[in-house]
Amino acid sequence: MDKLELVRSSFQALRANKVRSLLTSLGMVIGNAAVILVVTVSLTGRDYILDQIRGIGSNLVYAYYEAGSRAAPEVQADFVKWADVEAVRDALGGQIVAATGIMTTYDSILIGGREEDLRVIGSDDAYPAVRNLIVLSGRFMDETEVSSRAKVVMLTQRLASRLYGSPSAAIGETMRIARLQFTVIGVFRERTETFGLSELGSETALIPITVLRYFAPVERIDPLYVQVSSPEEVPAVTQIVRTVLESRHRPGAAYAVENLTAILEAARSIALVLTIVLILISAIALIISGIGIMNIMLVTVTERTREIGLRMAVGASREAVRQQFLLEAMILSLVGGLVGIAIGVAVPLTAGYFLEQVQIPISPISVVVAFLTSCGVGLIFGYLPASRASSLNPTEALRYE
Repeated sequence: MDKLELVRSSFQALRANKVRSLLTSLGMVIGNAAVILVVTVSLTGRDYILDQIRGIGSNLVYAYYEAGSRAAPEVQADFVKWADVEAVRDALGGQIVAATGIMTTYDSILIGGREEDLRVIGSDDAYPAVRNLIVLSGRFMDETEVSSRAKVVMLTQRLASRLYGSPSAAIGETMRIARLQFTVIGVFRERTETFGLSELGSETALIPITVLRYFAPVERIDPLYVQVSSPEEVPAVTQIVRTVLESRHRPGAAYAVENLTAILEAARSIALVLTIVLILISAIALIISGIGIMNIMLVTVTERTREIGLRMAVGASREAVRQQFLLEAMILSLVGGLVGIAIGVAVPLTAGYFLEQVQIPISPISVVVAFLTSCGVGLIFGYLPASRASSLNPTEALRYE
């Protein structure tokens, strides 16, 4: 029996039991689709989490005064000052995108006829680049306004909406902060929401730090931010910032200098572990479908015992019989696998049209692994039935009822 005839005979045998063949392949369809979808969901989740962290600033280094052993009046000298920000800029130069600092105070304003506390932060024109802020209306303060101590203010989206109805309506309006009149020049939001865990709350006003320093009771930069040019330089920059701060203050002062690199690595590690666990779970479906193929093929061998005996009687070799049954198992596995791969790829592509804000990557590796697994399942679980068919005694097979 030549190879073409072998393939033709295998397809004819499978078509003779269409429903059985379809149900046998269904396990491979589910298993392969599950592998691709699991990897796709895992990659999508990982990329989304990493993008959220990067939105805060994956190359961000931040520092703040942590503790000291002196009395309160003396501790004030240990606080990070604006001069420290300037020293960090001078020390790092081209290694960083920008460096800035934050001072925070509070004031009372009227919102809807009720007096409420307002968080007011001061910084300079480098702040938007460091914190990845997005302008919703108007603009950010510029270097001239910072140096000239201009009375300009930027509002968060929620605060602008509560005070003036909408972000666009807030531009050009005036508001009183610390008994001074400020003109609203911009409305902004964080690229990635920190839910009030940073200095930016949902209702925050941002003014030039050169203005805030004059009515804040104590000059305290908390935190000092540095946006590094590349991830590779983050550890070195972190150490330089620590060295600069410690060299400019007394030996007993303690400063926390941290970055988000560890969080990124932890997120990647968690995503990798989850991917492996989910793939192992979906692999169980493939193993079960392989066992199903083996069981069905064993039943098929029993049902076709007389056919096998007849083939051997007219000259078919045991190897030809083995190859035919092995090929039938491979066809069941491959057809089911290819349909499963098609479904596993089609679902993310379809979902991508409805979730434009979320990137859904399809892993070529998962597709290749699913295809190779289909081949392996058909070969491994089809070998036992094929061997049993080829080992039948032709004389006894012909007498089988």
